[in-house]
Amino acid sequence: MIPATGVGAAAVPAETQMLLLEYRSEAGPAAATERGSLYALVLPVLDGGFRASLQGSPEDELQFCFESGDPDVQTMEAVDAVFVNSGDNPFKLLKESIKMLSKIKGTFSHIEDKEIPSNLNWFGWCTWDAFYKAVNPSGIEEGLQSLREGGVPPRFLIIDDGWQETVDEIKEVDEALREQTVFAQRLADLKENHKFRGETCKNLEDLVKTIKEKHGVKCVYMWHALLGYWGGTLAASKVMKKYNPKLVYPVQSRGNVANLRDIAMDSLEKFGVGIVDPDKIYEFYNDQHSYLSSVGVDGVKVDVQNVLETLGRGFGGRVAVTRKYQQALEESIAQNFKTNNLICCMSHNSDSIFSALKSAVARASEDFMPREPTLQTLHIASVAFNSLLLGEIFIPDWDMFHSKHESAEFHGAARALSGGGVYVSDKPGVHDFSVLKKLVLPDGSILRARYAGRPTRDCLFTDPVMDGKSCRWIVQN
Repeated sequence: MIPATGVGAAAVPAETQMLLLEYRSEAGPAAATERGSLYALVLPVLDGGFRASLQGSPEDELQFCFESGDPDVQTMEAVDAVFVNSGDNPFKLLKESIKMLSKIKGTFSHIEDKEIPSNLNWFGWCTWDAFYKAVNPSGIEEGLQSLREGGVPPRFLIIDDGWQETVDEIKEVDEALREQTVFAQRLADLKENHKFRGETCKNLEDLVKTIKEKHGVKCVYMWHALLGYWGGTLAASKVMKKYNPKLVYPVQSRGNVANLRDIAMDSLEKFGVGIVDPDKIYEFYNDQHSYLSSVGVDGVKVDVQNVLETLGRGFGGRVAVTRKYQQALEESIAQNFKTNNLICCMSHNSDSIFSALKSAVARASEDFMPREPTLQTLHIASVAFNSLLLGEIFIPDWDMFHSKHESAEFHGAARALSGGGVYVSDKPGVHDFSVLKKLVLPDGSILRARYAGRPTRDCLFTDPVMDGKSCRWIVQN
């Protein structure tokens, strides 16, 4: 999800999930800061088994797209699919609207009504960019040690992708498609893979104990995908058979395809996804999370959540299957972990947003991409603008960054204002402690902003990435 600005209905992109309008008098843009300015909020939401979005037409008309994602789920009317409200303060308008809508719908909650994970107040380290899928116990300890010795001890750790037992079923494939098969790998077991059972540590429990006792980490999260892994679960696995997995093939809506072609989704369309029977999904999550909790893990980062919007066929539609998975996930988190320890990721589809009754933390943008210099400004602009909506339902997660990077200070300053967690994904020994010590106190805690970082009113309708002039620094005392 990224922001877009424009004039007139024709400028509204396909798959728009929130539209904020400003009435400007003949005095021009400056009038937007005056008391007489008016704003209108148009929110396409969920209506029964259907999901709405907005789009402009070449005739400069605003259209509502209403879909279930299942050809067997149809209707002739849309009664409660779009919420419209207006006011003279855009931030107050959003807050009051989300609160009102949450009471009307009853399928999600405002952030003020949710339990906030305590780990957000501690500095963290994520293993992803440091190791990618090659993550291992020795590397984890090395990374924690190097940060601790530099005076910024991580108290929160995410062990990202690379710890699970997965299988690549795709043996025969053209070399041109080999890169895509990584997203078709499937989960074969709920326990850790061989890298975490060896000479360095006996098992995951042994590693977590060492991480906490030796390195002072207070909270350990493990990564997993909503369907187990990118390609879902392995039907041939003895462990997975009890969850009745079924190989299905995603079907993208025209709105999805109009926005972006994604290598992961292209892979899943070609090779399929092993989806757990929705009637077994709570059992699946509970088995996995109870095991992780039993070995000392404190929470999970659950990725690839938006894939369900493409898997509604045969399951009662995208809204129905998303809600069933979301409810099961939240119930399992409450059953197995303390303080609502969950980070939702790739969950910007409105099916997920408006089904989040308890989930309190969600990624607010695309991944931080350290090797893409032109995407750094877009990343920060996206999370800030996205936080207008997401910040009323979640604590927005602005993702990890690198302390030793051309844009480290830029990203560091943004995280300080984000209202979310502050964590890096530095390689062991590759740090800029002058940046980190501006964000992290000696005990490993952070001074987290009280509210989600958002654009100021006078730049709500500008494009700070492309206009070549937007530059603003706000200091809150």
